[in-house]
Amino acid sequence: MFTYRKKVLFLTSALSAAVLAASACSNVRNDGQLRTNAVKPSVHSRSYIENLPVTDPSGKTWVPLEAAANSLGYRVEEEPGGGGYAKVGYSDVMYRVRPGSASALSLGKGCTLPDAPKRQNDKIYMTTDALSKLFNTPVSWDQGSGEISIDTPKEQHTEGQNTAVKSDKPFRIQSLSSSEADELISYSKKYLGVPYEFGAAPYEESKTFDCSSFTRHVFEKFGVDLPRLARDQDNVGRSVSREQLEPGDLIFFTVPGRFDKDSIPGHVGIYIGDGKFIHTWGDPGVQISQLDSGYWSNVILHMRRVL
Repeated sequence: MFTYRKKVLFLTSALSAAVLAASACSNVRNDGQLRTNAVKPSVHSRSYIENLPVTDPSGKTWVPLEAAANSLGYRVEEEPGGGGYAKVGYSDVMYRVRPGSASALSLGKGCTLPDAPKRQNDKIYMTTDALSKLFNTPVSWDQGSGEISIDTPKEQHTEGQNTAVKSDKPFRIQSLSSSEADELISYSKKYLGVPYEFGAAPYEESKTFDCSSFTRHVFEKFGVDLPRLARDQDNVGRSVSREQLEPGDLIFFTVPGRFDKDSIPGHVGIYIGDGKFIHTWGDPGVQISQLDSGYWSNVILHMRRVL
């Protein structure tokens, strides 16, 4: 049984207020396009005032997962029914937990939490130790001020080490012929307008995509079994420059301030030529955007060739 700690708490900064007031999709306009003036987290750490901490009989402090995740700029969505997984991430699922289970996913890799998440008052609560393990960064609670401090998450694995694609189909890295490129682009455009869903199940089941499930679905048609997350797809194939970019290449985008280094992809799309790429984001879902102007031109991270 949890017992509440009751105290009057005040927000100490405009950023804390903005983070708590904003939804996980606060950087998306009603038309589905990104706001370029969205609140960006601190590069090193961020904090917020938690007014709903609870303690258990052993004295452990538990805080709501959603508030902690929102402070990092992530959204949280729970599977229907209340007993399923909670999905946490940016444009695709980067973390996953389930009430009552110490088994979790952190950046696509399994991990065991020191304390299993619990449900209280229709919220998922986690200990600060469990949040530290999930996000791979120190998380602490100041009992006097009510402040939760979270350091910027760190990458858990060595960067720059490309991995081979595991697939029963032959994998090749080469330039597409003109006809093959046209076929791939035409195939991807068949899905224009398909709704975006955070952590989407396979298209055959959900009829929706998130950014990395869309690229994975398209490339599956052409014999490449891409990993599920954008950050892992960035380890496939070989790097190409903007001048070398050809239709069918993958383009990865950073999410500034989410990690201690801005070298981890948070979004992915497919180049279709003429300075445009196809991807899925918000409303209307699968869409075509300009690569060399607007928001996306400022957050390009990598470009890779896998076909």
